[in-house]
Amino acid sequence: MTVGEEFSQDSEFAKLLSRRRDVNLVVAALEIARDAQPQLDFSHTLEWIARRGEELRGPVAKARNERHALKELARCLSGMHGLHGDRNAFDEPASSYVNRVIETGVGIPISLSVVYMAVADAAGIELAGVATPMHFLTRFDSVDGPLFVDAFHAGQILKYHDCVTWLESISGLDDAQVLQSLEPATPREIILRMLNNLKALHLKHEDWQQVWRVQQRLTALMPGSYQHQRDLALVAIRSNRPGIAIDLLEDCLSVCDAEEKALLLTHLQAAERMLAGWN
Repeated sequence: MTVGEEFSQDSEFAKLLSRRRDVNLVVAALEIARDAQPQLDFSHTLEWIARRGEELRGPVAKARNERHALKELARCLSGMHGLHGDRNAFDEPASSYVNRVIETGVGIPISLSVVYMAVADAAGIELAGVATPMHFLTRFDSVDGPLFVDAFHAGQILKYHDCVTWLESISGLDDAQVLQSLEPATPREIILRMLNNLKALHLKHEDWQQVWRVQQRLTALMPGSYQHQRDLALVAIRSNRPGIAIDLLEDCLSVCDAEEKALLLTHLQAAERMLAGWN
């Protein structure tokens, strides 16, 4: 099976594989969540978002200005429905899954932002994801310039200059680097960031079956990346897939740098011993 074919039933992830931009980000995020929750019913999350959008349309229509409309969004999601960030959430994979964020009210910046963007869209507000360093935000382009909504901190609204100053303080990056990061992110960039977050969490918890699934998605999205191909091979060993690991490692050995060759050969021999033990 070619890398990516196993996701052919994931309609929105399949769009990402073909580099389309007309992606329903919530559905794509739910497709990822389904890897860890095979019986996941998307309808509950989608209906919740639709109901919040309906709740917001009236207040948004009556808002005095664009900033006030964003405050209504925060009041609805963080005030009325309790969506909020929590530092402990960074250690829990569930906090990256949008359905669990809605169920528990707790998430990390990117998962909360995806929910904010979806509800905003349902209410007629155009929010874009912004993959800023250290902290994911959303962006609204108002008539007076960009405003940034921090879903992790109860929908706090930041003006452009204040956002730049804050991001410089938490990231240590210079002005030019921060300014570049404030441009809207594509659905592909957002999903890649979600997957990399999940990969790090599953590695921390040594949940190799979930690392395997996440690494498959990363490799499918970036098929030309040697690093992702190599990581997929190494995760295949740890997740008890020696036959797949052997094929992947042989491919990696044909293109790897000299300094990695010895290490990959060691892993190849380990995979071969594991497979021989099964026969």
